[in-house]
Amino acid sequence: MAYDELLADRIRQHLKDKHTHFTELKMMGGLCFKVDDKMLCGLHIDKKYGDSLLMARIGVDTYEKELKKPECLPMDFTGRPMKGYIFITPEGIDNDDNLAYWLDLCLDFNPLANTSKPKKNKNQ
Repeated sequence: MAYDELLADRIRQHLKDKHTHFTELKMMGGLCFKVDDKMLCGLHIDKKYGDSLLMARIGVDTYEKELKKPECLPMDFTGRPMKGYIFITPEGIDNDDNLAYWLDLCLDFNPLANTSKPKKNKNQ
């Protein structure tokens, strides 16, 4: 299994409780949750950390403050951290209140986030 199914179910339940319409996209062994066609958060097992992490899109304004917390890691798939995105370790999402905190930060930022441009088909 490439991501924590129980954690995915907890995220789904929180979004349903908030009456938030969302979609899911499986990608690169992980799972991405999208709201309004924008990435909200995701799940993925980090090989360096060795556990399932919550990837949260919280925006640049909140990034520096939250990154100081011990349960937060910079999101750096390529070796270069992406500002506005963080990983939260299992200790930071161990109960529903903690998970709700991070998901609500993602939901608060989502209306401000840019939508990814659709990729053009090379054959056109």
